[in-house]
Order: sequence, then structure tokens, then C-alpha cells
Amino acid sequence: MTDHNTTLPRLLIENARRFGSKTALREKEWGIWQTYSWQDYLDITAEFAAGLRELGFGRGDVIVLIGDNRPEWMWAEIAIQSLGGIALGVYQDVQAGEIEYIFELTRCRLVIAEDQEQVDKMLLLRDKVSHLEYIVYHDSKGLIKYQDKGLLHFNIVREKGRSHKNLFESWVDQVSTEDTCLIATTSGTTGRPKLAMLSHKNMLSMAHNLGTVDPKLQSDEFVSFLPLAWMGEQMMAVASSLLFGFCVNFPEEQETVQEDIRDIGPHIIFSPPRVWENLAARIQVRIMETTRLKRFIFNACMGIGIRMAEHRLSRKPAGGMLSFLYLLSQFFLFRSLRDRLGFSRIRSATTGGAALGPDTFKFFHAMGVNLKQIYGQTEIAGISCIHRDGHIDFDTVGEPIPETEIRISDEGEILSRSAAVFQGYFKDEKATRETLSQDGWLFSGDAGYFKDNGQLVVIDRLKDVMELADGTRFSPQFMENKLKFSPYIREAVVLGKGKEYIAAIVCIDEEIVGRWSESKLLTYTTYQDLASKKEVYDLVTDEIRKINETIPENTRIKRFALLFKELDADDEELTRTKKIRRKVVGERYESLVDSLYTDEREVDLVARIQYQDGSIREMKGRIAIKNVF
Repeated sequence: MTDHNTTLPRLLIENARRFGSKTALREKEWGIWQTYSWQDYLDITAEFAAGLRELGFGRGDVIVLIGDNRPEWMWAEIAIQSLGGIALGVYQDVQAGEIEYIFELTRCRLVIAEDQEQVDKMLLLRDKVSHLEYIVYHDSKGLIKYQDKGLLHFNIVREKGRSHKNLFESWVDQVSTEDTCLIATTSGTTGRPKLAMLSHKNMLSMAHNLGTVDPKLQSDEFVSFLPLAWMGEQMMAVASSLLFGFCVNFPEEQETVQEDIRDIGPHIIFSPPRVWENLAARIQVRIMETTRLKRFIFNACMGIGIRMAEHRLSRKPAGGMLSFLYLLSQFFLFRSLRDRLGFSRIRSATTGGAALGPDTFKFFHAMGVNLKQIYGQTEIAGISCIHRDGHIDFDTVGEPIPETEIRISDEGEILSRSAAVFQGYFKDEKATRETLSQDGWLFSGDAGYFKDNGQLVVIDRLKDVMELADGTRFSPQFMENKLKFSPYIREAVVLGKGKEYIAAIVCIDEEIVGRWSESKLLTYTTYQDLASKKEVYDLVTDEIRKINETIPENTRIKRFALLFKELDADDEELTRTKKIRRKVVGERYESLVDSLYTDEREVDLVARIQYQDGSIREMKGRIAIKNVF
């Protein structure tokens, strides 16, 4: 294994020497996979770094990156770090007004924007932050006639530095493992995201220790399709790929991700629960739409697969008959299903960022995907716990990775300490003191405990664990995960703090419920129209009843309403990582929440909709409230 007591740019230099022409990056463009060797990776990065230096950038400068996952992001990020600078990624769907504070706080003078959409945002932002001098883009479509000052193509910056790229290694020699290399934005569930500072040591110690229990190989393929602004993607596509030397692949578009994954057949996949939940939901919908024979085969094989998964995960012998039936299920269904999903070569499949429901876990293990839960947060470079192979417990997030200490405070909060713990929040000493103790313990804000088997159970956010009026404690996140396993439910907000019973606000999955409606010959026009139909309410009621049968009676959902719009990050109801902002939802839909705890059968509701261009309009409608018996 490569020495991890180094820096990210130094690893790039070493990999170029060791692997040379071996493919390091691959991007699909116009339907064809374009490849870049480790030597190409180094040459382009060195040229861009020299170009940045020519423009006056170097140690301590914060440079923002925004756009889809592309090789240019990787080249630019390592180039910034090679000069002692700090890369800061922001989500590509963010609006200019949301990130103005980031530019003000960091005094960022240069941003690397992918295309016209991102350039337009940055030009709008530059009217408010005059210190933004340069906007560097790499997709020139639609930008030919732009004449704005400081607007440069990525290749122009490379050309500026080409004659000095031979100095790249000398610049890298001046970078320390303790230098801040990355600023990652936190989820921001309680307010605007904070800026967590991470060093080369933080990133690489995490990648190294994770790799000892979840091995990565030089021959591995990884598909990078989640935002590179997310800590989880930085953990895999940047830190781990440089440390272990595997290839990172970039899909052509977000819409082609599943097809491109099937093209590559990755060995490693890491996705948050939403991706796995959506995938499971879409498989179930396709089965609903297929022939009776295929539906029968699927249901029979899945039942056998789940029984086998339960035996394996409880480490109990399956028996000869079950093993034989599972072998037949592999032949008739699971082998082709994994191939269709692009999972035919998967060795390491992990999920993190939030809890994943046991039903989804069983679903993928049934088909032979060795899905494991990881736990961590941005402030610990992404990872502190993971399931070990053969020791997967649906209720837990596994055991601490090597060189990571975890303990539970007297208040029940999960505390972590390791070399991966971040350096603090950028220009926010107060928040740093509240999150990081003097002796290096990181306060997660999560409630949890250790089971007798030594594995960590994460209950929920400490502030989100709720009690009913009678003192019954429950985790809304657990309930929401149960609801989202239904293919018809896209999002849910579970309520009940201080109340007599538990209620829920549900958002349907328009695509899947729409298909179901068409199969029943129900016509509809909009999401709002679809969500208001009695037949759809009856459908969701049946789904909630099924879920209620699996949980204790005193924590069952008694009433619910279908919201007439999806919860949206643009409306500040979700974070950019798709976590619920409970306070915003509670305040925005206060009248609906109140009505769920009365005898009312419907309520008139007004909601604010914000579009990506910043325009706002009001949405009005009458929402039905239904009891679940």
C-alpha cells in the first residue's frame, strides 16, 4: 500500500511514475469513453497549476469549484492544492444567493465553473462580490460571445502555465501534510452550511484506514456521479483514488448514469441512502409493469433471496434446500438483474450520509450485492465506522475503522477522535469550540449506543429524537426510512413531538405513482392534481398500514397528508444533500401540521415555490387529511 503520510499532489506525481500510461480518469462524451492516463493527469494538472500561479494565486488562496463531475474538477482541485491553496466545492444546483456568504467569507478571487449555467450564476454573483476577479470555464457551449472581464477558458489557463509546468514538483515539495487542502460544506440541516477545513493528513488517514477494512485495488473501477462538493465523493474519487491508484469514471450526463455504470461495471460503489432507495423503488415498479410470469419469478426468487440474506447475515447455516433454491434464483433472476444494474463486478458497495432502512438492505443482499453501511460526517473526512464483511447488522453502522476512537457521552451523543478529525470551521471559532473539544473529540450531534457485539447504533440526530405526550420515545428518521421503502413514497416528514400520536406529511413519487395511475386508467394533469386524488390517498394508506404492522402499536402513524409539491432544496426544505430541514418544514407548513392533530379532514394551504432563476410564486391548494386504521 502507498504511504499515506504525504499529500494529494505528491501522490499524483508518484502514481504517474508508477503507472504511467495506465488509465486514471475516463469520461463519456458524445457516447464515447475518453481516457486519460496517470501521466496525462499529471501533465494537465501541472499546466493548470502553473497557469494559476501566473494569474497570481498560491498559498492560502481559496478557489471555488462548481459544476458536474468532470476530469477538469479533479485537475483543478489538485492544481490548487499543489500551490498550497484550498479547494472549495459547491453543489451545482445551488443558487447564486445561497453561496454569496461563502465568497464574502473566503474572499475568493477565482472560481472554476463548468458551463454557461454556472458562469451566469457567477456573473450575477460578481455584481455583489467585487473581489471575484476570474471565472474559469471548461464547457464553452453558449459562451462564445461573452466578453466579460476575467472570463477565461480552462485551456487558456493551461497555456499560460505550460512553459513553467516543470516547476510543479518543486511547488508540491513545499506543501505539508498538515496544510489545509479542502473546505467542505456541511449539510446545513439547522441553517446555512458551515465550512469545514480538512488537511491532506485528514483526507489520507481516513482513506488509508478505510482501505484496511474495505480494500481498494489498483485494478478497480469507480464511477463518480454524486456531487464532488459532497464529502463522500471527495473521500472516494479524490483521496482513495490517489492513494490506491484506481480509475475514476465520469458519466456523460446525470440522465445517463445508470447506463454508464452498466458500461463500466464498477468494482466500488458508494451512494447515500436516497440512491439505493430510488433504485429499489424503480426495480419494484418495473416488476409491477411486466408480465404475470416474470412477476411471479421475481417475487418467488426475491422471497428466497431475502431468506438466504437473513441466514447469512445472522451467520446461521442456510441448509441444503435453501442453498439449492438460491442457486436457481441466481440463474433465473439475480445474475441478470445485477448485470442490468451494472453491479456484475461489485466488490465493495457502501451507503452513508444517513440511515438506510433494513428493508432496502435486505433487498440488495437478497440479489447478492454486499451492501454495507458506513457512518461518519464531513468533520471527520467522511468515515468513522463501517460494517465488516460477514458482520453486517441492519440495526447498526458497523465498527470504528482502525485508529478511530468512538465513545458515547453521558447525554447519549456519539463522540469521535482520530487523525481524520477536521481542523475547524473556516473563520468560525465559536462553532469550532462547540464541535471540537480541546482534547480532540468531535461532537457529532447524533444520538447512539453500542450493541453487545461492539457495533454502533445511530438512533437519530440528538435534537430530532422525539417523545410523544405519554413519554414514548421514537426516531422520526427511522419511521421516514420505513415509509420511503415504499416505491410510491419519495419523501416523508414524521411528526409527533409532544403530541398524542404520530402523524406524517408524505410526498409521492410522481413518476411511479403516475405509472400506477395510468395502469388504473386515472387521468391527471399535474403533481398537485395527482397527489389530491382519492385513489392515490387509498394507495398510500395501504402502504402505511403495511408499515404500521411492522412496528410497535404506540409508535404507529395515525394520520397523514399528501403534500401538493415535492420538498425541494431550492425552497430550503431540504439540504443540498437531501436531508430534511425540519424547522423550515414545520414553520412553512404550520397550518397543515396543526390540522394533523385536530379532527379536520382538509386544510387550505399556501406554499412558496422558488425556481432556479430566483423567481418566486405562491402555490395554493386544499389538502386532504386521512386517518390510518
